Amino acid sequence: MKLLVGLGNPGPRYAGNRHNIGFMALEEIARSVAAGPWRKRFQARTADAMVGGEKVLLICPETFMNNSGQSVGEALRFFKLEPADVIVFYDELDLRPGKVKVKRGGGAAGHNGIRSLIAHIGDDFWRVRLGIGHPGVKEMVLGWVLGDFSKADHDWLQPFLEAVAGEAGFLVKGDEGSYMSRVAHLTTPPKSKEAAPTKGGQESKDD
Repeated sequence: MKLLVGLGNPGPRYAGNRHNIGFMALEEIARSVAAGPWRKRFQARTADAMVGGEKVLLICPETFMNNSGQSVGEALRFFKLEPADVIVFYDELDLRPGKVKVKRGGGAAGHNGIRSLIAHIGDDFWRVRLGIGHPGVKEMVLGWVLGDFSKADHDWLQPFLEAVAGEAGFLVKGDEGSYMSRVAHLTTPPKSKEAAPTKGGQESKDD
């Protein structure tokens, strides 16, 4: 069994934020595999599903981004799983919009949701980094991540989410190379002038 986790902030105020692309990915996975109904469990919205022939639990923590690890840790202990059984989808400033990178382990790289997960379950989990681009100036990061995707973004965002969700079976099977290749093949990331991939930490009170 695997835990597929999307990171974001709960409630309609944040629903369209770039910071909530992890939630969007989980909701698209739920649609693509006809997951069971969403229900409240482990301080989260959860849904049972079959992905890649394996049983998974989809988890969207409702603890706010900074405390995501509380929810995931609770589920991990309940099912007696290891951190390596956790696959986390979240926003990445330092990737161009529509790009995906997958790795296991590592640091938080300025992302407070990942920092919370590391604090609660350790760092040996899978990270699916979903590119949202960078505004180009560190001082603009807060408004960028907590800002909604623009209308123009939706030209690439929905096809990207569909690819991220549709190829998730490769992740469940541990084949991250094929996953990244397939998503890249199915999508054409935009060359965005407003979101240049420059280095910078994600700093936000809701981050």
